[in-house]
Amino acid sequence: MKRRALLLTLLAMPAFGQTLDLNQGGPIEITATDGIEWRQQEQVVIARGNARAVRDGVTVEADRLLARYRPRGGAAAQPTPAATGAGPGAGGEIWRLEAEGRVRITSPTETAEGERAVYDIDQAVMVLSGRGLSLTTPDQRITARDSLEYWPQRRIAVARGAALVVTTDDRRIAADTLVAYFLETPPALAPGAPTPAPAPRPVPGAPGQAAGQPVPAENSKIDRVEAFGQVEIRTPDEVVRGDRGVYNPQTGLARLLGQVRITRANNQLNGQEAIVNLRTGVSRLVSTTGGRVQGLVVPQAQQPGQPTVPPPRSIPAQAPGAAPQQAPR
Repeated sequence: MKRRALLLTLLAMPAFGQTLDLNQGGPIEITATDGIEWRQQEQVVIARGNARAVRDGVTVEADRLLARYRPRGGAAAQPTPAATGAGPGAGGEIWRLEAEGRVRITSPTETAEGERAVYDIDQAVMVLSGRGLSLTTPDQRITARDSLEYWPQRRIAVARGAALVVTTDDRRIAADTLVAYFLETPPALAPGAPTPAPAPRPVPGAPGQAAGQPVPAENSKIDRVEAFGQVEIRTPDEVVRGDRGVYNPQTGLARLLGQVRITRANNQLNGQEAIVNLRTGVSRLVSTTGGRVQGLVVPQAQQPGQPTVPPPRSIPAQAPGAAPQQAPR
C-alpha cells in the first residue's frame, strides 16, 4: 500500500542527544497509508492509518497523528510542496504533536508505549496515557497505570498510579508515584574550545569511538529513582515497605523512610528507616534519634521428615560406694 508523505517544520531547539526528544533536529517527516489531511482554518495536519512521524532518529508511530502548527513570528503559514501533498512550511511551526491508538515512540536507546501521547514542543514534555504505559531504557523498564510523563531535556520521567520500575536483573520497586532522574548529557563544546581528555571507556561494537565522546546509551541510564506513597521493594527473600524512598541503580542501594516494615516469611521488623541492598538482598533497619526498632520473630515449625530428637534420659542416683551402672546397650 502506498504511503503518503509530508514534510513539516518544527520549532528550532538545541540538540540534547539521542533520547525521545522531538525538540531537536530538522524538519519532521509524516507518512500514512490512509491519507494526510491539512485543515488550514484549524491549523492542523492529520495523518491516518499506520501514521508515522520521524525526526532525527526519533520515530512516533500510531493509528492517527495530529500535528498542530502556528505562524512563525506572527507571519501567515505558507504551504510548501512535499512528496505527495502540501503543508505548513517555512512560514509555520509545529507546537504540539498528538498520537492516538497503539502509540509507540522510539529512539536508538529508548522506547515509550501507550494508547495516547501528547508531545508539547513548547514545554518539551511528552505525556502518555491509556493502557499499557511503559518507558524502556537499556537498564530499566518503567510502567504506570494513570500517566507517564517524560521530560527529555530535563532528563526526568514521572510514572503515576501503580508505578513500577524493573531492572534487567528483575529487581523491582513499586510505589504510587515514581520519579526517575536520568544521567545528564555532556554539554556540547563551543567552537574552538579545547576538547577534554577523560579516560576512554571501552564500548562494545564501537572500537573507533574517540575518547571523551558520550556513549550512545549513557544518557538513557537512570541516575536515581525517587518513590512516593506505598513504596514496596521485593528481594528474593524479603519484602520491604515504607512511605517514601530513593533508589540508586549505580550502587543497587535503596533507602526507605517512614513506617518501614521488613518482612521475611513470618518474621517482621518495624522502624522509621531502612537500607536495602538489591544486589545482595540484604536489608537492615537504621535506628533514628529517639526512635525504636521493633521486631516480631516467629520460630520455625518442624519441617516434614525432620528427625525428632528424644528427650534426655534420667539416670537414677547411686548409693555411695556402689559400682557404676553400665549404660544400656
